[in-house]
Amino acid sequence: MKAFPSVNGMLMTTLADLHFDNRFARLGDTFSTKVVPDPLNNPRLVVSSEDAMGLIDMDPAQADDPQFTEVFSGRQIWSAAEPRAMVYSGHQFGAYNPQLGDGRGLLLGEVVNQRGEHWDMHLKGAGSTPYSRMGDGRAVLRSSVREFLASEALYALGIPSSRALCVTVGDDPVYREHQERGAMLLRMAPSHIRFGHFEFFYYTRQHDALRQLVDFTLQTCYPASQQAAEPVLDMYRQIVRRTVDMIARWQAYGFCHGVMNTDNMSILGITFDFGPYAFLDDYDAGHICNHSDHEGRYAFNRQPAIGQWNLACLAQALTPYVEVEQLKAELATVMPLYQTEYMRLMRARLGWAGEQPGDEELLQRLLQQMQDSASDYHITLRLLAEDDAGARDQFIDRLTFDIWFQQHQARQSADPSALADRLSCNPVYVLRNYLAQQAIAAAEENDFSEVRRLHQILRQPFTRQAGQERYTASPPDWGRRLEISCSS
Repeated sequence: MKAFPSVNGMLMTTLADLHFDNRFARLGDTFSTKVVPDPLNNPRLVVSSEDAMGLIDMDPAQADDPQFTEVFSGRQIWSAAEPRAMVYSGHQFGAYNPQLGDGRGLLLGEVVNQRGEHWDMHLKGAGSTPYSRMGDGRAVLRSSVREFLASEALYALGIPSSRALCVTVGDDPVYREHQERGAMLLRMAPSHIRFGHFEFFYYTRQHDALRQLVDFTLQTCYPASQQAAEPVLDMYRQIVRRTVDMIARWQAYGFCHGVMNTDNMSILGITFDFGPYAFLDDYDAGHICNHSDHEGRYAFNRQPAIGQWNLACLAQALTPYVEVEQLKAELATVMPLYQTEYMRLMRARLGWAGEQPGDEELLQRLLQQMQDSASDYHITLRLLAEDDAGARDQFIDRLTFDIWFQQHQARQSADPSALADRLSCNPVYVLRNYLAQQAIAAAEENDFSEVRRLHQILRQPFTRQAGQERYTASPPDWGRRLEISCSS
């Protein structure tokens, strides 16, 4: 095998030598449709992730090879790739949509790295498919940059997420709210199976296909569950726990997904299908980041309950294989599991060792004061982690804060290592919407430097970086509480 020099003991595979094992494609035409990517014209590389490249043993230097841009703009394709558009359905804003599918993306194939791990290579913006529903199948530069930055930023924060290898842009005009340029994003995940896959075959009564999908998911995503007395029940139990863990981390780090439809829920419990997402700026429990969400279904404080609702939709699709009462019992664990994990994360952020009665009440008092004062969520928690007196300045009613702070100090661990522990889980840098928008505006003028700079900063979110103070500030007035459209 041709290879670049080793890095950390691993041989670096060339772009041409990636090893494909296209397991999902082998399921056949019932599950996906063959589609050839529609390439971009005059493609340029916007940004690439060396961390994501490392997942498939690629040397980051290969991003400088012109062939890299050719491949990830759809102009070239590996002979071993088998591009497929996947079919699925899902509940969108609570209403069932009977047929969705990959309307602007293609599963190019599955790459196996040297550790034997499978990584789906999914090209978004690759042109129309049978599931495009009158759409053009294109992605725009704006949405591609946002997903790239979010995928890699969430991973760096320790939040389960799909990954992003690169973004390319062409000269192709794409029409959304206004004319924009077409772009492509190469997204990676161990699997792209969604809750909506199971719903599609359940509601269309394709019983054999549903059984095949269940068996495939057990084999490829939850192999240990095959040894359980009831494999499908055990798989569902693992999906519940992974989904709960993901959402607890969203809540602890102030992340709003914005469009938690069941077709956007990964069977692996990873953050998936970024659209109108946002990190909180000032703390607002009911923040709505999606301007299409008129009823606030996917508001920040509703995400745990919506996660449970979505898990119930998946449970319904699994009723041919698991007793209803068993599924209900698993669903009943969602909120207790969520509260336990969320409090564990917040205790770590505040430096509270162990568990004590009154912790939840003490935390809620802090959050209520932050809400009343419109305190910046991320800056406040970082200042508290640093024992910085400036935390007091984030509050309007400082006397009430002083009372809380005295109780907080009494609750904190006296362990000398506690400060380092707090700093390691309270980010300095967060992907605020205004920072993403500034990077996108520059990219639309063919200046990709800010996208690349922001990506590098967000790779190390917990460590202050020299000369990057402007990335730690509260947003300007124009950049506060930005609402984002689904086309973003």
